[in-house]
Amino acid sequence: MYMNNLNKKKGVMLVLSSPSGAGKSSICKSLMSLDKNLSLSVSTTTRKKRPNEKSGEDYIFVSTEEFENMLSNNNFIEYANVFDNYYGTVKSLVDNKINNGQDLIFDIDWQGAQQLREKMRENVVSIFILPPSKRELERRLKIRGQDSDEVVKKRMDGASAEITHWAEYDYVIINEDLNKSVNAVLGVLKAERMKRIRQVGLAEFVRSITDNSSQ
Repeated sequence: MYMNNLNKKKGVMLVLSSPSGAGKSSICKSLMSLDKNLSLSVSTTTRKKRPNEKSGEDYIFVSTEEFENMLSNNNFIEYANVFDNYYGTVKSLVDNKINNGQDLIFDIDWQGAQQLREKMRENVVSIFILPPSKRELERRLKIRGQDSDEVVKKRMDGASAEITHWAEYDYVIINEDLNKSVNAVLGVLKAERMKRIRQVGLAEFVRSITDNSSQ
């Protein structure tokens, strides 16, 4: 019985942030293909759906009016306005998964990360992803072909401001090589899963092996 309880763990809220183009979305996809207990916390957004995206898998796409109604009803654990679009995380979806031991990965910006830390500090593990250089960041934005030159310039202008928040995070990874970065994040995740506060049945187990009356 004690061993069954010991196996119960609270899920990790793994937050990855970076300037656009630094590679956090690629890291997230690789992580989920390698670790079956890790799933993406799907954000709700007013941004237009890109051709390769699926609603409910990549994002939950809603109108600005729908988002603001959800906001007024306090449905979000965090939200932000990024490049004139809303992004937010629905609290009920997060609570259900982490209380059942499911680890969640959050692909969010520094504003959302701050809000998560304020509300659920003991559950959050935050990692900031840096590009190897400014030139490489711009190259990645251009080759992915998702944005116009005007949008790329806007993202580059915002990158410096985003990067100033790196020191607010628990860990920092320079994404020069995707595989190395993915392995680094996996190392963090494995260690964080073993933290005492996440092992729900640990106190009861310790009592069972130290209580002389149970011998």
